[in-house]
This record gives sequence, structure tokens and C-alpha cells, in this order.
Amino acid sequence: MTANNPHSIHLVREYDAPVQVVWDAWTDPEQVAKWWGPRGFSIKTHAKDLKPGGFWKYTMYGPDGTEFENKTIYHEVEACKKLVYDHGGSDDRPPLFRVTVLFSETDGKTTMDMTMAMSTAEEVLAIKKIIKDAGGNSTWDRLAEYLGEHQNNRNCFVINRSFEAPPAKVFEMWIDPNHLAKWLPPASFAVEFLEINIAEGRSTTYRMTNHKDMTFYGQFDYREIKRHSRLVYVQRFCDEKGNLAHHPAMPEFPSEFINTITFTPEGEQSTRLTLTSEPFSQATAAEVAAFKEARSSMTQGWTGSFDALENMLATGGKVS
Repeated sequence: MTANNPHSIHLVREYDAPVQVVWDAWTDPEQVAKWWGPRGFSIKTHAKDLKPGGFWKYTMYGPDGTEFENKTIYHEVEACKKLVYDHGGSDDRPPLFRVTVLFSETDGKTTMDMTMAMSTAEEVLAIKKIIKDAGGNSTWDRLAEYLGEHQNNRNCFVINRSFEAPPAKVFEMWIDPNHLAKWLPPASFAVEFLEINIAEGRSTTYRMTNHKDMTFYGQFDYREIKRHSRLVYVQRFCDEKGNLAHHPAMPEFPSEFINTITFTPEGEQSTRLTLTSEPFSQATAAEVAAFKEARSSMTQGWTGSFDALENMLATGGKVS
């Protein structure tokens, strides 16, 4: 099974935690209940026997209360190294695919390398659509958030997206205001950059409006710019004079938060973008709670922006 195998889906994630911590989060039913599944879903474990030939039986509950019965069958279990299991089946339904997960640690961080293998390329396309429609890849973002909070005391929001373009091209879409203005705003909003200073230690000011009943101002305060690989900036809401303010529709949301974006090559012509956002400065307990509560809406918002970015990359920088 390789990353470009047409009969499989392959993904890689890096977590800021030792491999033992990541392994425990995967295999302890109490911990896995806090992050397994797409955003808005929850699970309840009924039985688990983590060994070759053993099984994990659980119910997944959708946001609307729909119940999904699952029975995972384990084939290989190597603590902190490898899991191989059949996924998507139940007592009366065959599994959808076989999963191989490899865990490795470097400098205190864990790489999770996952392959989901199917019989045909058509099955791969069908499963990809199911995963996309359900927001299934947010499962691995939720794991990053869980580990951040419980391992490093960080209340963060994480979202990953792979783009069919090299890191240099994806990076330029973030750093060029002419490009950024086309894909970043939510649907029905437009952004205008009032002052552009894209450099470490400098700030860019913008105005965003839906041309109806909402207009607000903000700043990007750049802390780190490593071309084609990493971008870090503090994003703050402000008034038209630059004074710190709150989002007009979310008064409890933090006024300032810090975004870290990494651009990781996936093959020669693909990039995995990872965005991590967390409250900045002296956020109150109420602001942190509002930030955590907004993760689902942030996922929706960023997914819309990333869809627009994906479209631009596919059309050579134009919006279709």
C-alpha cells in the first residue's frame, strides 16, 4: 500500500505529543470518546478487546441523533507502532475497508501514517465522497485538539486540507493580498485591505463586509514568515481606528487569536495545509469557552474558504 495507490486513501498527520500519549488516546475507550468521529458526532463503546482477532464494538451518534452501529475487527496490534483493522462493519454489515495505521516518534512528536485499502478504485471514490460529506477528516483534527488541550494545556482549533499544488503556489495564495481577497472571505462577504505590510513585525489592516448589515475591521500582525513552509500571525478584531474590538456577531469570541499555518509537501505537486488557531494574550474563561464552542462553525467557515482556494488553484488564480 503506497500513497499513490488507486485502491487506497492515504493520509499523514503530525501530533505534538509523544507516541505513547497518542497511542493511549487511540486505544483507551474513555479518551477515544472525546475525539473519535467527525465534528458534531459522539460515540459510546460497548466492548473492546485490543488484540489480533479482538474487536471494538461501539455506537456513533450523529448530530441529529441518528445511530450508527460499528464493529472494528483487529488483525495486527503492535503497541505504539502499528494497528491493522477492518472498519465500517457491524454484526450484520461487512466492513468497508481495511485500515493500517503506523505510529512513529521524532523529537517528542508523533507521526500518524494511515492507509485505508479497498478492492477497487471505484470503492475509493465512493468512500472519499462519504468521508467528505460527513466531514470525516475532522476526526484527525479533533485528535490534535484533544492532545493539545490534555497534553499541552492548549485550547486550539485545527483543520487540515490537501491541495493539488506545490507548497510555493499555496503559500503565495496566503501572502499575496490580491489572491487572499478572492478566497478568504466567507460566502456573501468581501474583504478590502486598507493597509498592507506583509513582513515579520508588521501588520496588515482589512475591512470585511456583506454590503448589508455587517461590517467589521481586523488586523493580521505577522510574527513569523518562512516562505513556502510556515506562516504565523495574530489576528485581531478592531474598530475603524484600530482599537481592539469584538466580532459584531460573536461578542464572547476572543478579540485576538494566533494562527499558525504550515505547508507540507505531499509528493511533488501536492501540499497538506495545517491551520492551528488558539486564543491569544489574556483570553478570559468565557472567551476560551466561546472559542471551543465555535469549532464547528469555524470548520464550516474555513471549509468554504478552502473550497474557494482549491477552485482558484485549479483555475490558475481565477474565481469560477
